[in-house]
Amino acid sequence: MTGPDLPMRVLVVTGHSNRFHSDLPQTMALVGLKQAGVEIEVMCPDTAPTRQLMVDAGIRVSHLAIGSRFDFAARRALRDRLATGGYDIVHAFNAHALQNVLPAARGSGTRVLVYRGTVGNVSVFDPMAWATYLHPRLDGIACVCDAAREFFDTQLHLPWWRFPLGKAVTIAKGHDLAWYQEPPVARAELGVPDDAFLVACLVNERPRKGLSYLVDALPAMRCEGRPVHLLLIGRVHVKKTLASIAASPARERIHLVGFRGDAAQVQAACDACVLPTLKREGLPRAVIEGMAYGVTPVVTNAGGSKELIVDGESGLVIEPASASAISGAVNYLAADPGRNRAMGQAARQRMVSHFSVQATVEKTLALYRELIADGQPGA
Repeated sequence: MTGPDLPMRVLVVTGHSNRFHSDLPQTMALVGLKQAGVEIEVMCPDTAPTRQLMVDAGIRVSHLAIGSRFDFAARRALRDRLATGGYDIVHAFNAHALQNVLPAARGSGTRVLVYRGTVGNVSVFDPMAWATYLHPRLDGIACVCDAAREFFDTQLHLPWWRFPLGKAVTIAKGHDLAWYQEPPVARAELGVPDDAFLVACLVNERPRKGLSYLVDALPAMRCEGRPVHLLLIGRVHVKKTLASIAASPARERIHLVGFRGDAAQVQAACDACVLPTLKREGLPRAVIEGMAYGVTPVVTNAGGSKELIVDGESGLVIEPASASAISGAVNYLAADPGRNRAMGQAARQRMVSHFSVQATVEKTLALYRELIADGQPGA
């Protein structure tokens, strides 16, 4: 454990995505914590795309692939690691990791912290929630946005119980503009005219993403002297969206490019990006990547998206589930190219001033220290 002359020891338990840049913010925050003097160790699958970055930074990385919420082999591996002693905190980065970490950490004296990247979807009437985010043994929840933290603080209660105030805190994932230096993809490669006002939506589609409202908004989008085209990046498969595309009078101006490993550079070729989420959005990486390239964002006020921008200054915030609100916002940007470019640059600068990796490292380090100072686990 931490002592007067010893660094704090933190065991991180995580999985990985299928994209290097998706894992990069978390990885670079861990590297920053290592550089700040924290003794970081990571248990993750060997296939994690950023594994070598951690190894190169001097972080001890060992293989652990958690297959389910009840992965008893993973629990044994975690229990064996924690039994070696000396860990101040075990930091889980998803629900599967947390549900296996909590029983493994029983009796170890180690504080347990978890990352939360979405808003809502936790209920006091769900037994699984009491095995994860509502478990009394859990010491802290690092929420990616204020909306996620406020959900825990205000929406989770019973007549005789409420979620402990202060257990959930906000720590946004930090980014670095240096990660976004590749040039935009050529529009010709995307099948889009060079003179088009191009609107992007980068999304891993689910019904709550509201993509059909964006498709329905396209016919009402206008830009003087230029056609307006819509570029959908990612897997589009929800029936309502496909039906909207098929029925759209502007369907010849809708381009589905599918999953792209260079999605950020594809979005960089656009004039604006829209995320029409209906509910539960965290701090969307899709919008962040557009902002990093100076692409003006339009987001709904559902969840944490609105926290990324200053409405009317570095992007536009609209109501969800409204095709007319989407078309109105795009038309506002398209009507004044100079204003659109200025808002895009303001969005890019906001990434630097409010969502840096260094800020993530500093806030995480402060939380680690607070958890250690609190005393007994689950306090």
